[in-house]
Amino acid sequence: MGALKSLCLAAALSATLCTPVCAADGEQKIAELGTCKLASGEVILDCRVGYRTFGTLNAERTNVVVMPTWLNGRTEDMLSLFGATPGKDRLVDTSKFFGVAFDAVGDGVSSSPSNSKRQAGVTFPQFTTEDMVRAQYRVLTEIMQVKHVHAVTGLSMGGHQTFAWAVLYPEFIDLAVPIVGSPRPAPYDLLLWQAQIEALMRDREWRGGNYSANPARALDFAFGELLLTTPSDYNRRKTRDQVLADLEKARKGNLGADANDKIRQAQAMMQLDVSRDFGGSLERAARAVKARVFVVVAKQDHVVTPGPASDFAKLIGAKLLVLEGDCGHLATACESARLNQAVRDFLSH
Repeated sequence: MGALKSLCLAAALSATLCTPVCAADGEQKIAELGTCKLASGEVILDCRVGYRTFGTLNAERTNVVVMPTWLNGRTEDMLSLFGATPGKDRLVDTSKFFGVAFDAVGDGVSSSPSNSKRQAGVTFPQFTTEDMVRAQYRVLTEIMQVKHVHAVTGLSMGGHQTFAWAVLYPEFIDLAVPIVGSPRPAPYDLLLWQAQIEALMRDREWRGGNYSANPARALDFAFGELLLTTPSDYNRRKTRDQVLADLEKARKGNLGADANDKIRQAQAMMQLDVSRDFGGSLERAARAVKARVFVVVAKQDHVVTPGPASDFAKLIGAKLLVLEGDCGHLATACESARLNQAVRDFLSH
């Protein structure tokens, strides 16, 4: 939910292996895809997908590691997760791999309610997590001329997309590492996301979605603060005065991501179900997975409850890492040293 922070790491991208869309390491790129057909039958017009690349693409174009964004996140928030030098934040070693970070549809960089000229605001069609992944697949295959990737990994909603990748394109990827993600939301998760949607729509500035001031106010802010972590962790990190000051600032509005963007991405997460094409059977969906999978969950996660991911890990015989601390969904930051080393080892071996 936009809580992860990062710093920029820049390096030169090898010119000899560049595609026509190549640019400096970590530089924002935009892929123009024309029309993106959605699972609903609707379309996104003037469909565009933001992405950034890190490291050097090998001659066979097979050392690609894909990482989609989390909810309300952008690829600019993920820069520190890629790098060739040691660092506690590094998930992808760019001395070995060619990292491709994708802005998920609806994040305000890729096609979104907030930036669409012909489908602005509430007229922007609802899309699914699977639609996000299909657009990313088009960028890889149509724009970058990549025919196979080494791995897909992602945190939170990026983990949701990773599960979708493993089921939608089983022959396209070797490894999948969904981190605090889900193959389909648990009942608690559905309740949470719908409550946040309702909170946004009941803000005084909502006006049927045709707002002039972004209705992301105190209640929306409080949702994120409460649910990302646990009472013990939050009380350890925050003082009473800090919380009161944060709430007062939030009441003045215009915080964070655009409300329509938030709603469309939340709806996409709610609709995620990797078993949809398998008669609702996770067992059948699991049999479609060909990649080796490493699943990471947080025991006290109140945003993406760990049950569905843990159950799916058993069905596919995946390696499972349980983060045991009291940081909730933010366990990926609190236990980053352990997590990142485990992911780097899995990607390398």
